[in-house]
Amino acid sequence: MGLGLRGAGPQVLSHLHRAARAIRFFFILSVVWLGLGLSADAQTFRFGTIQIEGNTRIGDAAILQQAGIAPGQTLSAGQVNDVIQNLQNSGLFEDVSVEPRGGTLLITVVELPTVNRIAFEGNRRVDDEALSAIIQLQERRVFNPAQAERDASAISEAYVAQGRVAARVTPRIIRRSDNRVDVIYEVFEGGVIEIERITFVGNRVYSDRRLRRILDTKQAGIFRTLIRSDTLVEDRIAFDQQLLRDFYSSRGYVDFRVIGANAELTEERDGFFLVFNIEEGQQFSFGEITVSSDRPDVDPDTYTEILKLKPGVTYSPTLVEAELGRLERQGQREGVNFLRVEPRISRNDRDLTLDVEFVLTRGQRVFVERIDIEGNTTTLDQVIRRQFRIAEGDPFNPREIRDAAERIRALGYFGNADVNAREGSTADQVVIDVDVEEQPTGSLNFGATFSNNDGFGVAIGFTERNFLGRGQTLGLTLSTAEESERYGINFIEPALLGRDVALGVDLQFSEADSSFANYDSSSLRFSPSLTFRTGENSTLALRYIARQDELLARDPVANGAVVQREIDAGEQFASSIGYTYRYDTRNTGLDPNAGILLEFSQDFAGLGGDAEYIRTTGRIVGQRRIFNEEVTLRATLEGGLLAWSSGTNRTIDRFFVGPQILRGFEPGGIGPRDLSTPGDSDPLGGNIYVAARFDMEFPLGLPEEIGLRGGVFYDIGNLYNLDDVDLTGGNIVGESGSFRHVIGFSLFWDTAIGPLRFNFSNALRKEDFDEEQSFDLTLSTQF
Repeated sequence: MGLGLRGAGPQVLSHLHRAARAIRFFFILSVVWLGLGLSADAQTFRFGTIQIEGNTRIGDAAILQQAGIAPGQTLSAGQVNDVIQNLQNSGLFEDVSVEPRGGTLLITVVELPTVNRIAFEGNRRVDDEALSAIIQLQERRVFNPAQAERDASAISEAYVAQGRVAARVTPRIIRRSDNRVDVIYEVFEGGVIEIERITFVGNRVYSDRRLRRILDTKQAGIFRTLIRSDTLVEDRIAFDQQLLRDFYSSRGYVDFRVIGANAELTEERDGFFLVFNIEEGQQFSFGEITVSSDRPDVDPDTYTEILKLKPGVTYSPTLVEAELGRLERQGQREGVNFLRVEPRISRNDRDLTLDVEFVLTRGQRVFVERIDIEGNTTTLDQVIRRQFRIAEGDPFNPREIRDAAERIRALGYFGNADVNAREGSTADQVVIDVDVEEQPTGSLNFGATFSNNDGFGVAIGFTERNFLGRGQTLGLTLSTAEESERYGINFIEPALLGRDVALGVDLQFSEADSSFANYDSSSLRFSPSLTFRTGENSTLALRYIARQDELLARDPVANGAVVQREIDAGEQFASSIGYTYRYDTRNTGLDPNAGILLEFSQDFAGLGGDAEYIRTTGRIVGQRRIFNEEVTLRATLEGGLLAWSSGTNRTIDRFFVGPQILRGFEPGGIGPRDLSTPGDSDPLGGNIYVAARFDMEFPLGLPEEIGLRGGVFYDIGNLYNLDDVDLTGGNIVGESGSFRHVIGFSLFWDTAIGPLRFNFSNALRKEDFDEEQSFDLTLSTQF
């Protein structure tokens, strides 16, 4: 045979014979099966009647519609099988059978039960209401086993988002009468697995501590029960990678990339180690900046003059985008339609610079057909439409659409806002689709207050940032204590008459005991204002102030002669107009590590009323981060001048210097004082004040999760001058003024209620009549 079996034993031969018989059997069976199949396919049925059994809740007509057949219809065997598949896939039946009986087709169904009740067991961290919002099954609806499993997975994902990666959810079914079931989701929540440590591999320029401050994900800290950003969430880590890319690219590292992000369980399996593997690359600066044009109607020299980028500035895509917008807006001002600006970047690896050529070219001749807005149930269309600088019929500008999308998101009215452009009714038109998802914009705050001066009180605040869906802000405040009451209402219309001009109206009334002087006061203030932009980084606010104030004697405390005369003057009314100019590059400057704030204000009183004066204040703030942004240096210079012309120059009209201006002293702790009252003194304020503050903030080397940083400061300030004040009968000290010098140490603590600042200070130079304050606690701000 040539099969190599001559030496095979009887056992082998026996196996071969059995295999041969098996092959013959399967061959015969296949032939029979094929014949039966062909016969079945060829068989047809005609049914005069269709009988349905087993249905109690679903009508016969609905079942026939789901089956896709009708009485008297001729069906093949394959089509009968399709009837079974259609009914099984409808999601209405637990079991289906179809049986031809002569001229009758018998359809027998077992209906899926209805959901009688849905309950949750074992959940303590997430309440029933929150879990009910996650699942899709509903009571008094048809029970779907596959949906119950999907709901269990969705609940598990909700726990995973809280860091409970061991959470398990099992749906249990309890049969009830009348084909009903109770669905019980048994929840095992498990423990929270925190991110114990976040580290970086490949970073040479910036430390782990600096990069951790960028991330949305945080290491576990002492406030982890309030802040859930220290749990491992996949979507958040993807967002963190984008934050790292944005951070490095804005600082000139154009080759930066995130190689990977790995999370590993600790040996105790109670935490994660999160490691970002990055590659920084080299830092690039801007090289030559030029403008060219391939349009004969556009002169590039005109556009070159408005550029703000200079060679040597650290490269940032944000700065390039800002220049593109600036050049396109210049084209709009000159009436150049369909102007597009294309940046062409040339890389110089030898000197690590990037040359940028802005090419003025002709864009597509496309117009805006219409703007469709969906999803806004409360917010009026006009609030969203005014974020666009273009309207229907205007030339289409993709950059303007992106900018409008950012402005819509910045409103804070929407949890999600998508802006997309699609082709319109013709090829040269586009439709802009705006799809928004509204979120709550109102807040109601209740609080209790206590102080040694004012006693117990209640504070209530209401703010609605999208009043009546018009994009307006309405705020109401009420604060009442034993010795102090304040009531206020403020209103802001951000787009007066559809323009980029904000209208503000502020009305305040207060009756309070002075916390640092021996008198009470009553004040009513009404102030409308207009605020508008004067440049990319500057604004101008114009205002009118009508103010009525009165100093009231405090029984049985006796005042000095100066303050007593001011009390005897009774109510005083002042009417003034003023302005505030503000220039701020802290977030929009060319250098992301440096910025300045300039602020200058003047109020001119004398439009009727009892007083005539000019009140001037100014402030300059500069900040820079050094040592790879680990240390922050900040310098502030401010001052004020009150030039009085007529009326009674009272204490409440003059300047006072408190801890916000000069640390180390109590409110009203420095400046001229009247010592004529035995055992007490009256702070009188001053017509002039100047102050300078110098701060340095730095890490303390403590674990990042504690949230503590340190700082040192040096303050110098003076408050003086009582010109145009009747000082007869008083024992006045400090009128000529003297500079106070203060040094101190600060602790910055990032907490769940905000960044707290603890100041410990010591006055190096002061006057004997000053009132010191060696410690104070404030909510810290950047400037």
